[in-house]
Amino acid sequence: MTKDEIMNLVNRSLFATIGYTDEVGRQNIRRVFCVWHKGLGRHLISTNTSSAHVQSLQKNGKACLYFSDDSTFEGLCLFGNVVAHFEREYRELLWNEGDEKYYPKGVEDEDYCILEFIAESGRFYRYDGKGDLSASEIDTYDKGKEFENGYHVTKANS
Repeated sequence: MTKDEIMNLVNRSLFATIGYTDEVGRQNIRRVFCVWHKGLGRHLISTNTSSAHVQSLQKNGKACLYFSDDSTFEGLCLFGNVVAHFEREYRELLWNEGDEKYYPKGVEDEDYCILEFIAESGRFYRYDGKGDLSASEIDTYDKGKEFENGYHVTKANS
């Protein structure tokens, strides 16, 4: 798969699975809505500050993020770290009409935060092969990119 084909997979996935280790050493996974990306290396996820995965990730940010398309048998597992953001600029970027049903106090709700997954490496597969992504390959591909909503990019290219 080319880097552009991998990025297309990420953009059309809508959801990702995040894997992490909790405070007692158990492995956990959560399915998260993840459409904001800065190339292959950075991904934003809006979530509840009070959720167990946020609490665990604030203590140990090591995680993996997995994107897949079951219909085409494609997958990408990224390995890296998570940082929790509470700054208004991140909250506003991911805020959507209707989110107030989850966060009644709006964009400043203390239970609303943004997780940023920062990839250090990755592994991809497809019916025609598999391969690895190094930190330098990710950095080179991502150079000059800004955060964008991959769902909108995919819909615009359809």
